[in-house]
Amino acid sequence: MHPAIVLAAFIVDHSALTTELTRSSTVLKMVQTEKKLEELGIVLPPPPKPAANYVPAQKSGDLLFLSGHLPLNNDGTLITGKVGTGGKTVEEGYQAARQVALNLIATLKAELGGDLDRVDQIVKLFGIVQSTDDFHEQHKVVNGCSDVFFDVFGPNRGVHARSAIGTNCLPLDISVEIEAIVRIKTED
Repeated sequence: MHPAIVLAAFIVDHSALTTELTRSSTVLKMVQTEKKLEELGIVLPPPPKPAANYVPAQKSGDLLFLSGHLPLNNDGTLITGKVGTGGKTVEEGYQAARQVALNLIATLKAELGGDLDRVDQIVKLFGIVQSTDDFHEQHKVVNGCSDVFFDVFGPNRGVHARSAIGTNCLPLDISVEIEAIVRIKTED
């Protein structure tokens, strides 16, 4: 067989193999974060719908800005009430922030077409805790969200900058509201 024909056949076969490998790695890549969620026993709720005149996420370049999310349980109820003296404990606040994290991840998944592996980095969280005047452990409450992001996305993608503040009230009497800024990978 003529060398040019052999070379042409190799190029065609190589191209098909490269395409197949790319497809296979994309399929494998798309399930890594989903696999981690499964390992952790986490079932994501449906992404929450906005409660007012805003969008749940806004993309700018490779950043995705997630609006403040609420501690909405899977059954549609909200976790409400102040954290602190006469109200919720730090652990109850932590669990509320954990639920916010699941809602944020559900929104991320919806915004990224189902591919959570497109999350390149959780850049920053901003957590607001409805708390009593004598409560000073808002950072421990917001750890509920931070811990979920670390567990799900790992040390390379899940560690982030963060602010945690207290306030005397939040909309709908919710215990915690958290915003996120996430750097995303472009679609291949």
